[in-house]
Amino acid sequence: MKRALMTAGLLLAIGLVAAPARAQTGTARGKVVDAQGQPVQDAKVLIEFLGGITRKFEVKTNKKGEFMQVGMQPGQYRFTASKESFQPAMIEFRVQLGDPTEIPPFKLLTGRQAAEQPGSAQALLRSAFQKAVELQTAGKLDEAEAEYKAILEKSPDVPEIYQNLGQIYVAKKDYPAAETAFSKALELNPGSTDVATQLAKLYHETGQSDKAIEVMAKAAGGNPTDPKAQFNQGIFLLNANKSEEAAAAFEAAIKADPNMAEAYFRLGTTQVGLGKIPEALANLEKYLSLNPTDAQNKATAEGLIKALKK
Repeated sequence: MKRALMTAGLLLAIGLVAAPARAQTGTARGKVVDAQGQPVQDAKVLIEFLGGITRKFEVKTNKKGEFMQVGMQPGQYRFTASKESFQPAMIEFRVQLGDPTEIPPFKLLTGRQAAEQPGSAQALLRSAFQKAVELQTAGKLDEAEAEYKAILEKSPDVPEIYQNLGQIYVAKKDYPAAETAFSKALELNPGSTDVATQLAKLYHETGQSDKAIEVMAKAAGGNPTDPKAQFNQGIFLLNANKSEEAAAAFEAAIKADPNMAEAYFRLGTTQVGLGKIPEALANLEKYLSLNPTDAQNKATAEGLIKALKK
């Protein structure tokens, strides 16, 4: 009997030793993919414990976009996946004891992809802007103005909004407001030839030719390879009867774009006025060789060539 008890005790002891130890920590694993669902390798995953004690882990994804972190105290965690050229993605999830806790997949998007997501701030901005443009196009200027101003309350640094407001104020003949709007647009986007041209046109039409030339000179100087900036500068100089300077601007436009037909036409006609007949003929003939679409200018060029060759 005693031997039987001893045997039973031995079996009990063996049973206690053989029982597996229960895990006291948790494990988290997940995956990081891009917009197309392809794995993102070497994405950084920052894991922060939200249980009142500062505890952080940092891991990187493998070739399959997978990550795993062991030795985690059970509880709520914040997981943040990030990689250069992508927008970070974050999720909060509870890690359990025992089997690995599967974290929902992270989808990393580029800045542009994130902006295109329905409901994003950028998507809402585009929608509001499009609505305002449609109102403006339909001639509903007061409503369009109100829409643009509503957008500016949330996004005050969008140059296109000030540019469009400037156009509205020009249509309303509120020239001081138009000047303020165009100037703000140009401040936010100093390289815009279109805005500079609109501001210069406003100055020209309100009898401020010197300011118009100043604006376009700055635009042309800041954009030496932009044929439009050079050409428009030439137009404003020509309107101010500064033919020599206008011719130089048209030559700069041709240098920037050797196939800019209108620049040859303007240069040729300007040279006629300056008495530079051989140069004028060459530029007018070059203009015609580029198959221009402006019927009136084409007829003018043909008439001048015929007259100058007599």
